[in-house]
Parts: sequence; structure tokens; C-alpha cells
Amino acid sequence: MVAYFPLLFCFILLSSFPSHDAFTGTYGVNYGRLADNIPHPESVVTLLKANKIKNTRIYDADHSVLKAFSGSGIEIIVGLGNEFLRDISINQDRAVDWIKTNVEPFLPGTSITGIAVGNEVLGGGDPELWEVLVPAVRNVYNALTQLRLADKIEVSSPHSAAVFATTFPPSAGAFKDTLLPYMRPLLRFFSHIGSPFYINAYPFLAYISDPSHIDLNYAIFEKNKGIYDAKTKLHYDNMFDAMVDAAYAALEKVDFHRMEVIVSETGWASKGDDNEAGATVKNAKTYNGNLKKRLMKKKGTPYRPKRAVKAYVFALFNENSKPGPTSERNFGLFKADGSTAYDIGFTGLVPSSASSFLGSIKTCIWVLCVAAGVVLS
Repeated sequence: MVAYFPLLFCFILLSSFPSHDAFTGTYGVNYGRLADNIPHPESVVTLLKANKIKNTRIYDADHSVLKAFSGSGIEIIVGLGNEFLRDISINQDRAVDWIKTNVEPFLPGTSITGIAVGNEVLGGGDPELWEVLVPAVRNVYNALTQLRLADKIEVSSPHSAAVFATTFPPSAGAFKDTLLPYMRPLLRFFSHIGSPFYINAYPFLAYISDPSHIDLNYAIFEKNKGIYDAKTKLHYDNMFDAMVDAAYAALEKVDFHRMEVIVSETGWASKGDDNEAGATVKNAKTYNGNLKKRLMKKKGTPYRPKRAVKAYVFALFNENSKPGPTSERNFGLFKADGSTAYDIGFTGLVPSSASSFLGSIKTCIWVLCVAAGVVLS
């Protein structure tokens, strides 16, 4: 036992250092690809660069995407899907193999800054995955340490609002008791390695669940009377900030006062079914336009005023192969052809009206020039 002490001590010391910050900006996008008609990854890189978007997330580790992002300077978080969690949780060697196959070969050309281990696992419909999440996360981090990548790549695991027992008012934010046996050790490990708490925060989903009692303007950052939190004596004029602060309150209740909250998904659908109130182009434009302005100001929330909010918008494109209600296929900032879904200051790969082939070519040339740093008069 004594002979192994120096090695064990070095491992503990190394693993105590905070991991790399995977999100250096404030505005990111989720690059979902459940579609058969969206632009190729090379065109996506052009689109992101033209619109000065420097942070993105994908839900897998697709090699064609990682190759396309090489040399772009765009920071990308890759996803280790839920289907791999059981296998990865069994032993560290399987995590090492996954990283050697899906991450290491693309470094340093592709700026892979994080691995999201699973997506919306806790509170999801498969309790067996709740059991394996922490060992899977631990094995991924230890594998990164073994490969000397832990100081460059952050390990995280995004959550849905299903992890909360309550979120209103924000100070009442609390995790579900049934999830605490899994959430506490996960948070303890993330605190140890310096990872933030990632939450998918959707005022859209809250609004469509109760449109008769939730003020639409409160949900989309428009002028409204807001809400008052009597416990903290803080006023909230938008639901997004309230959701973020509810997450901070929940973390405090389990003694993780210093952990940062990052929004891994948020957005608003531009089209929906008859029962999806508010899923319109106008509301999507208003929400995402105001969200963009809010994030660019690098402001904090009422409860964390000195910590700039960071968020990934869902999603880059409308995805025609997503299952579920109509809204699921209409969260894109851009349409499948690369044109903007609505105007919030972004430039598409083709004109939104796309009236002529010549016009499309001219716009593509302009975007390519912008991406290359060429100024056109």
C-alpha cells in the first residue's frame, strides 16, 4: 500500500485543479443535426464565423463536424450520448477508448473545450441511467487526466427543468428529493474538478404549459410588471433571469454556493401545433433578439449581479427529423437552406427571400468574404 502512495497522491493533486473553462464568451448556439436538409458542416463553420459566434455544442462527436471545425477557432463542446453511459461507467479504459477515438485525433486543430456526458439524464425517463451517470462522468474525467487533457477539456452534464421540485419564486428553487441521492455526488464531483452546473432553461415551455397565468411579455423580455421575490427582495422583469436564479437557489440549498450556472439550452419556437400557444415567428424573433442583446451586455442576474450570464441558444437550424410536436422542428435561428428564420441581426448563407439564384450566389460570396476577413466596399 505504501509503495502506491506517491502515485495516488499525484493523482489526487492533479485532479484537484479546476478544469478548462469550456465557454469563454457569453453567446453560444446548439448545432443540432436531426435533419436531412441542412447545410454541410463546412458551410456551418462559414455561417458561425460570419456571425461571430465563437461557442457551439453538438450532441455527439461526429467526425465530419470535428474535421470541418479544424482551424476555425470556434470552441465546441461534444456530447457523449446517453446510449454510451452504461458502457463508459463500467471502467475507465472504455472512456479512454472513446476519447482516443472521438476527441484526441482532432486536437489541437479543432478547439474541443468540453465533453457533455449524457443529456438531461437526471429526472429523465430511465432511472437506470441515474445510477450510472456519476461513475460515467468520473471515468471520463479520469480518462482525460490519464491522457493529459483534463486541464484543456471540461466535463459536464446538462440538465432539464425536471430536476427541480420548484422554481417559483426564484429563491424557492430546489431539487427534487428523489434525485438528491444522484445529484449530490454529481455536484460534489463537479465542484471538485471546477465544472459549472448546466441547465436547459426554456421560458417557452413554461409559457405554453400555462399561457392563461403567465404574462407573455415576462417570458419574452418585453415590458411588463414582473415579479417580486419577497425572500430576497429582488425584482425580476423576465423569466429567463428568474430561471437561472432558481438554479442558483437550488444549488445553495445543497451547499454548493460557488458553483456557476450556465444555460446549456434556451430558445423559442417559431411554429407550433394549435395547443402550443405563443409559438410564432414574432415571438421567436422577440425572445431570441432580446436574449441576444441581454447576453451581449454581459450582465448578471438579480441574485448574481457580478457573474455574467452565459447561454447556448437552441438551435442553429430548424430540424425536420426531430420527433414530437411541431415546435420541436422549428427552434432554428436559421432555416434549413441557411437563410435566417427571422431578423435578429444575423446573416444567412442565402437571402431570406431567396428570390433568385444570382442573389443567393452573391450572398454566399459576401458571407465567405466576411468569414475570411475581407472587407467589401
